[in-house]
Amino acid sequence: MSYRKEQHFSVEETKSKFKENIGVEFKEYSQKDLVTLWRETLDTGMHGVCFSMYEDGQEPGDTITEEQVERRIKILKPYTKWVRSFSCIEGNEHIPRIAKKHGIKTMVGAWLGDDLEKNEEEIEALIQLAKEGCVDIAAVGNEVLYRKELTEEELLVYINRVKKALPDLEVGYVDAYYEFAKRPAITEACDVILANCYPYWEGCSIDYSLNHMQQMYNLAKEAGKGKRTIITETGWPSQGSSLGGAHSSAENTMKYFINSQVWSEVDDVEMFYFSSFDESWKVGAEGDVGAYWGLWDKHEKLKF
Repeated sequence: MSYRKEQHFSVEETKSKFKENIGVEFKEYSQKDLVTLWRETLDTGMHGVCFSMYEDGQEPGDTITEEQVERRIKILKPYTKWVRSFSCIEGNEHIPRIAKKHGIKTMVGAWLGDDLEKNEEEIEALIQLAKEGCVDIAAVGNEVLYRKELTEEELLVYINRVKKALPDLEVGYVDAYYEFAKRPAITEACDVILANCYPYWEGCSIDYSLNHMQQMYNLAKEAGKGKRTIITETGWPSQGSSLGGAHSSAENTMKYFINSQVWSEVDDVEMFYFSSFDESWKVGAEGDVGAYWGLWDKHEKLKF
């Protein structure tokens, strides 16, 4: 369908046309329609978003100021109910405190790895933040089993330690969706299943990406046997290299965001979108696409 100036697509109309496993029929939309719908979808609000900490020239290990965190929280506040953080030290502790000040709920992560001293700092800081009332869900580690930096037994010690210290708080562990079916001891220890779901990283075409994400989510949910299941990361890069059938582009990132958010609302799926701001440091870890996962660019301007 060619673009007609008088035609207007609303989020509510899109929801009514949303097809399970397929999503929105984007062939009806011009590029201008797509941008309009992307903005309207964002304005409607997300369940949650992953907090991007670092500006140009910064990277993990740098200490980030309270002022920088506050500026970015204020940008996100109109668009999300929750924020997710990944660490509790080096300035990351400001994220849940400032989010709470602004009425935003928090999933707070302790970053774990093979540095046991750092792990101690992270765990103690997470417990302290929770005792301050700044944590709604505690995430003990992020993909540390996927990276093979801890064993299951070592991770279980950390999870159970946090659960014992915070008996009234939901505690979980974040990893790729399939890990929870493979690791029943970890799944059993978690109060809540926290699953990362990335069709892009599995080379999935944008046309089948919604269905693929739904399958990922359902696999994690089935492994949880009735436990609350949350998609803790999902997203699509706006530029960079392709991976199999997954092509990074402005058009595809808009389509993916719209489909993910409409599905989240229609089927009541708790989801944290990855990510808030572009971060240049991620190029080294993920290749050129690593720097382009944000809804906002590295200058804190909306991309579309």
